[in-house]
Amino acid sequence: MHQKQTDIIIIGGGLAGLCCAIHLGKNGIHTTVIEKSVYPRHKVCGEYLSAEIFPYLAFLGVNFTDGAIPIRRFRFTGITGNHKEAELPLGGYGISRYKLDHMLYETALAYGCRFIFETVKQVDFKNEKFTIKTDTETYTTDLVLGAYGKRSGIDQYLSRTFIRKKSPWLAVKAHYKGDFPSDMVGLYHFPGGYCGVSNIENNTINICYLADYSSFKQYKNIKEYQEYVLSKNPLLGKVLNESDMIFNAPLTISQISFEAKKPVVNHILMIGDTAGLIHPLCGNGMAMAIHSAKIAAELITDYINEDLTRTTMEKKYAKQWKSHFGKRIKTGRFLALNLQNKYITRFLFSLINVFPGLLSHIIRKTHGKPIFVKV
Repeated sequence: MHQKQTDIIIIGGGLAGLCCAIHLGKNGIHTTVIEKSVYPRHKVCGEYLSAEIFPYLAFLGVNFTDGAIPIRRFRFTGITGNHKEAELPLGGYGISRYKLDHMLYETALAYGCRFIFETVKQVDFKNEKFTIKTDTETYTTDLVLGAYGKRSGIDQYLSRTFIRKKSPWLAVKAHYKGDFPSDMVGLYHFPGGYCGVSNIENNTINICYLADYSSFKQYKNIKEYQEYVLSKNPLLGKVLNESDMIFNAPLTISQISFEAKKPVVNHILMIGDTAGLIHPLCGNGMAMAIHSAKIAAELITDYINEDLTRTTMEKKYAKQWKSHFGKRIKTGRFLALNLQNKYITRFLFSLINVFPGLLSHIIRKTHGKPIFVKV
């Protein structure tokens, strides 16, 4: 096995990893991204990008709006089909991860980022150096960022607490052709889960849902589960029945955990879903992942310029992560826990009937403000 020296390694090339690589590249800092899958590729994701992140993407030089679908309205639907709508305070765009990740990948290449398409098996830190092992190589580096998503074998290797707990959640995603309001993102409650629906580029609908595995496994396949469980929500059933799937088969991820995670583990700065996962009810996971990349890139730049020690950089990152995302993640957990109870959901709808502004207030509590970069 060979051993190679590099400057900064980012494990994972999703939204957070790619944006961090671009930001560091703009600052003249060399990065290597180790990613298991080549681009372009589909990923399980709600594919709604909140406008809070638009100024930062503009700073990175990513013009993602060509073909993306402007979204201005939000619809929340209870199990029985009762529903409420609200204007999204900032709005957003519907765009597939297939398109957005590939665009970010090409931008990162333009800034000199190197890509290695392998799976990381081990990460160790000793004597102020990291050693990373893949199937074929061993790399040494000064800094490592973890951007490998919701869960990975690396989490097992690092003995992260959340990975020891079995999670009940399964996510399913596919693209469809059909008729759904182009400017709306819909969140549909069904027994044991939630489903997000929104338009993306090429007149395509993204349907992605989170399901309780204990109820899911009672059915023979995804088609049967959607027919007998998701369709108990009549509005969601209508969307599914009037749409034609264009994937050969839906994409799935199991064991999705919303447990608290530490943003720094064994001196690795964790970004995106690797640092913490917000519930799909909150609808801004993509923006949060990208924002965390900005925070990490700025602190790493200060560290490299010798304005920060490693210890100070790590403490500041953990503090900023908590400051920006802690309350939003807790709000998401609270909503998810309570809205699984049909009586609480009915009570929420009755409150919204009396106080129409409540839905907009909840949206603001789970979203951030526009993110700008000081230049």
